Amino acid sequence: MLTQDSETIVALATPHGRGGIAVIRVSGSNIQRIATQLLGHVPKKRYAEYLSFLSEDGSTIDEGLVLYFPAPNSFTGEDVLELQGHGGPVIVDCLLKRVMQLGARLARPGEFTERAFLNSKLDLVQAEAISDLIDAESEQAARAAMRSLQGDFSQHINQMREILIDLRTWLEAAIDFADENIDFLKDTEIVNKLHSILADIQKIRNLAKQGTLLKEGLSLAIVGPPNSGKSSLLNKLSAQESSIVTSFAGTTRDVIREKIQIEGLLLNVVDTAGLRITADEIEKEGIKRTLAEIVKADLILWVVDHATISTGDSKFWKEQQSFLKDFFNDKRIIIIRNKIDLKQEKASIDKEMDFDVIKLSAKTGEGLTLLFNHLKKCVGYTISPEGNFSARRRHLEALTQTEIALTNGLKKLKENQFSELLAEDLSIAQNYLGEITGQFTTNDLLGKIFSSFCIGK
Repeated sequence: MLTQDSETIVALATPHGRGGIAVIRVSGSNIQRIATQLLGHVPKKRYAEYLSFLSEDGSTIDEGLVLYFPAPNSFTGEDVLELQGHGGPVIVDCLLKRVMQLGARLARPGEFTERAFLNSKLDLVQAEAISDLIDAESEQAARAAMRSLQGDFSQHINQMREILIDLRTWLEAAIDFADENIDFLKDTEIVNKLHSILADIQKIRNLAKQGTLLKEGLSLAIVGPPNSGKSSLLNKLSAQESSIVTSFAGTTRDVIREKIQIEGLLLNVVDTAGLRITADEIEKEGIKRTLAEIVKADLILWVVDHATISTGDSKFWKEQQSFLKDFFNDKRIIIIRNKIDLKQEKASIDKEMDFDVIKLSAKTGEGLTLLFNHLKKCVGYTISPEGNFSARRRHLEALTQTEIALTNGLKKLKENQFSELLAEDLSIAQNYLGEITGQFTTNDLLGKIFSSFCIGK
């Protein structure tokens, strides 16, 4: 679906600010007219030319390299012109104004990639992977995004979709030609195929879950009573003094955030104010913010002072009970017994009050590896031998709905219900898979996806 009759768009493709080079990208049906007036002629296709960028009166705005990609052999599938000039904000502004004067308009965020999707230059997973590649915060996340951009994830989805289409074809043919003497698939064969498809869907969903972890990371809240060593733990995790560490209770009055990587897994860690009853208005505000972070966290590290708190300390556990009941009942909690160095104990992992308990020392670092490995285990994080690909929560939801539809179809088949009902479930599953790659996608979803892109992408 080429959009050659669409408006011509322009945007700065490189970051704003001063730099050695700025790249301005133009795409649309008016490229040749714009090039003739801006450059003096239409450049040779797919060939770098060093040219002057001309103003309306013929004076030179700037000089630089020009690349021309005629449709459909371009990123967007339209005629594309790239201008590589000097990276000064004034020069860039003058050049953008000149191109808009010649009939282009400023592109919306993600509009170049959106046009590439609409012109079938890439599917929706690949389009999202471009944004993921730009926003990657680890080497593993960048590699996963590149695999999705190259089509690894899409290939898995398309293969599953083709299998469902083939199975639907057999079922619907059996319904339409039931009176004909034709050998169709037997119920046992269909059941076996469905089991095989479900196993593949579960495998893909597990891979997609890893991709989502690589992209979004894990939200981790460090919570607990004052002076238990929460800030010391954050500092040791992030290897820098981001939190003030003193012997006075209630030192952390605000939420402090750090990003930490464990073998490519991004941890979005927040150090929070100590939870206790206090008359200090500033500390009360810190506690209020702490409770807000608890709601958003995927995992909670509940840090206690192992040197002073024992399992049988009824007063301490009574004070904490209301917090556990009110805020932790739907969260996964790992109890951190900190300061084992004061008791000269070894790091360990155990169970206590139905919680995982890790004994460590934030001061010496003993037990941190144990904590890292346990965090990865909690969220099922692994590096796949065949390579992870980037994925999003919408992909996981679509795969879950696909599995539900196929499971319903399998149940109906085993209960000897009509084949028409199974065919309908297969159609539903097929559509959910199509939503992932963009075969069946609403305009609202497209708008939400591409609006999160950079301008110029």
